[in-house]
Amino acid sequence: MRKDYEKLFTHLEPPEPPAGLFDRIILAIKSEQELRKTKRLAFGFLALLAISLLSAPFSWAFFTGQMAESGILQFMSIAISDLGIFLALWPDSVLAVAESLPIMGIIIFASNMIIAIFTLRLFLYKKRLLVGYLLHK
Repeated sequence: MRKDYEKLFTHLEPPEPPAGLFDRIILAIKSEQELRKTKRLAFGFLALLAISLLSAPFSWAFFTGQMAESGILQFMSIAISDLGIFLALWPDSVLAVAESLPIMGIIIFASNMIIAIFTLRLFLYKKRLLVGYLLHK
């Protein structure tokens, strides 16, 4: 009976995969990799933006506290109220202001704002990719 089975299945050809199957598989793998990359990018943007926005009030409070302690605001109000004396003594006045600048507060606040703006700019630049990821799911 074995010969009958061999004769029965000898005329059958093995199934062939559809044309373009390999290309579709490669395309699906690449699109999945792109989706993962976009997902990482979106979460990176959101994390960096959240960190910078959450730390903004603290850096602003630190900056304003240092400005108040340095006395620059009082110096500027006196300079504005008596402009003639300020212009006569401007070289010494500029040195006095430069010596009392709250450098640390300026650096922290400026870097926080630069990170927030840079992240927001990149987010808007990559918006097409991120919106595509969010709508894909």
